[in-house]
Amino acid sequence: MKILDPIQIRKDFPIYSSIDKPFIYFDNAATTQRPTVVLNKLNNYYTQYNANVHRAVYAIGEKATQAYEGARERIASFIGAENSSIIFTKGTTESINLVAYAWARNNLSSNDEILVTEMEHHSNLVPWQLAAKATGATLKYIPLDENGALDLNDPDKYFNNKTKFVAVIHQSNVLGTINPVKEIIDMAHDVGAKILIDGAQWVPHGDTDLTHLNADFYAFSGHKMLGPTGIGILYGKPEILDEMEPFQGGGEMIKSVSMNDATWNDIPYKFEAGTPNIAQAIGLGAAVQYINELGVDNIHRHGEKLTKYAMDKLNQINGLKIHGNQKERGPVISFEVENIHPQDLAQFLDQDGIAIRAGQHCTQPIMDKLGVFATSRASFYIYNTKEDVDIFCESIEKTASIFQ
Repeated sequence: MKILDPIQIRKDFPIYSSIDKPFIYFDNAATTQRPTVVLNKLNNYYTQYNANVHRAVYAIGEKATQAYEGARERIASFIGAENSSIIFTKGTTESINLVAYAWARNNLSSNDEILVTEMEHHSNLVPWQLAAKATGATLKYIPLDENGALDLNDPDKYFNNKTKFVAVIHQSNVLGTINPVKEIIDMAHDVGAKILIDGAQWVPHGDTDLTHLNADFYAFSGHKMLGPTGIGILYGKPEILDEMEPFQGGGEMIKSVSMNDATWNDIPYKFEAGTPNIAQAIGLGAAVQYINELGVDNIHRHGEKLTKYAMDKLNQINGLKIHGNQKERGPVISFEVENIHPQDLAQFLDQDGIAIRAGQHCTQPIMDKLGVFATSRASFYIYNTKEDVDIFCESIEKTASIFQ
């Protein structure tokens, strides 16, 4: 078992040497920092073999294609999937929308039900609202209980013979709750429904084995796991992707075109119309390799220990309330401090070099459930330490004393 050394890890991240004042970055649920190996991959592509991928017979074009497809292969291996099941997208949001348009709108009717949860990020809620309106399907949801967990005590209330599609977040970006997605996937399949898992918050922190999970679709983003912005992944079971219509039309996604008709390329290219985000895909491949070298299990243990330490420290602060009371949780803590607006707290912490998120976190239904307008949120990753948490808590207490 390897114990991560965040101080040593920081040497891999240029931002830590480029900021000439104290810097504690606790906004990793929004986006992570990038290590040098990822930045170098981006730079190398643009400076050494910048070319469009596929079909090029010249040297740098072939090198670009090899790097791009090599990244796909590395990502597929990382999540236990086949290469043909990995579609490059702009991010989790586009991945989910792809399924909502290309599968849901062609397979749902007014007799069907779409099942989501009260925990979803807007990107895994709004597309299904749109799909329900377009098809006449009914949108239902699994509620949260008072501890920030999904109320699954009576699954038959939600899963029935009308349930045709289920969309569930793997780990909450607000409450940190890690959902029992394997159980939920089995519940969906038991009633003949397809299911998509939003893994944007989970994949950077925990082992993801899609062979074991057996999800029909799984989506996540590169920038939340040390990769570039503008790149994401949609995993889909090949037999389902084969049957789906394209999401967009254009170059690369076609096999043949006449003035009156077109036929589609094989998967995954059927869903990758136009020039792809080549550099970003290559960068994400490098991020996955970096994570693999650290070890996903080691990253998960580091997050668990740091989150427990932070929870214990925050619970000692008078007037501070943590939202979500799950023992098994990811490295995300949403909280409020009595008499301080989350935006004000974030600004005061920033003066001490501490970056947190304040707002609704693209989860207005959760805010409504909690009975608050917004929360403060701290989220941790591999370069964060207990000493960071200590300084963070001291800064909260200092700020609270001003507002008394």
